[in-house]
Amino acid sequence: MSRQTYTPRRVLVAVLGLSVAAAFASACSSPQEAANEPAGDGAPIKVGLVYSQTGPLAGYGKQYIEGWKAGLAFATKGTGKVGNRPVEVKEADDAGDAAKAVSAGKDLIGQGYKILAGSTSSAVATQMAPLAAQNKVLFISGPAATDAVTGINKYTFRSGRQSYQDVLAAKSYLPAPSGKKVLVFTQEGAFGKSNADAVKAVIGGAGATVDTLAVPANATDFTGFAVQAKNAKADMIFVAWAGTTATTMWQALDQQGVLGSALVVTGIDQRASWPTFGAAGGKISLLAHYFDGASDNPATAALRQGVSGGKIDLFNPDGFTAAQMVVRAAQEGGDDVDKMVTALEGYSFDGVKGRLTVRKEDHALLQPMFQGKFSGSGTDLKPDLIKALDPADATPPVAQMKG
Repeated sequence: MSRQTYTPRRVLVAVLGLSVAAAFASACSSPQEAANEPAGDGAPIKVGLVYSQTGPLAGYGKQYIEGWKAGLAFATKGTGKVGNRPVEVKEADDAGDAAKAVSAGKDLIGQGYKILAGSTSSAVATQMAPLAAQNKVLFISGPAATDAVTGINKYTFRSGRQSYQDVLAAKSYLPAPSGKKVLVFTQEGAFGKSNADAVKAVIGGAGATVDTLAVPANATDFTGFAVQAKNAKADMIFVAWAGTTATTMWQALDQQGVLGSALVVTGIDQRASWPTFGAAGGKISLLAHYFDGASDNPATAALRQGVSGGKIDLFNPDGFTAAQMVVRAAQEGGDDVDKMVTALEGYSFDGVKGRLTVRKEDHALLQPMFQGKFSGSGTDLKPDLIKALDPADATPPVAQMKG
């Protein structure tokens, strides 16, 4: 694990402008406002970030940590401090392995860390959350999309979207689901199951017949699965996929004619995956957690200043949002975790995606979602915004808080 006290670049402060000043006057406080208030005796606020630095989701982890650093700069106005307390961060690599994540989490808790964040993988997040509850520390999950994190316990929050919100965005492409046939094409595991369950609940609940084609996580040849998908003769194919095999998977679907046989909807992946769609890109309807150009606000500008090449990627906002939430929790709660929890419940603030609200009842993060479509080709392929969905149109049902 590596430890450092972040002192973000002060140049970020310049992009905030009058919009942030106006936000100070709003009824719902902002992380910037919180950072101006005194807190503590100068002792550091220790935050443990457990995420994928290596492993199959390392690309997502890189985006998360970039977003975190930019978000901390934004939320603390470039000081890296909450009041007079520096934010001290120790990073740990879980490599996408739940056992490694829990081990790192236990080590951090043993060192006195009361705030943990990260979890690139859904399988990791569902193991870190119980650890947080057992030890009564704050845990803010990151890119992990599984719905199981929402309402899992009072100490767990999330800084990204959840699968149910993806599916509500997909449903916007099928306004009259009754009598339609939908196929979920996904991977075995927590991520795939979460998506399949959400499609059955949302689109199946609206009258569609929903089937699932779950591909083994270790599969490398997708031709046979693509043939099965085409033979299903679905009206909509919802593709939920993550990781390094996406290129081969999309090639197989295109080669077998799947993309021309049905409405194919998928969540847009990280930038590195865009060229892999090739000529198939324009045949796919995109639902989006985020892509560069989907929003334009002070937080977006601050994030762009802090990421590689000024190009925002899929999970940069999750790290950015996590930093905003940590600043809020530390300012209002000090070192009292229960007070941190109370400070985040019902908290509404302006983030990269727009207005974000932590639902008090189950800690779901209510947020905009986006529709998009690829234009261009090859390395010039890029998503264009079709529509921003209001948080009210992408709100998952309230989950019962488990503990």
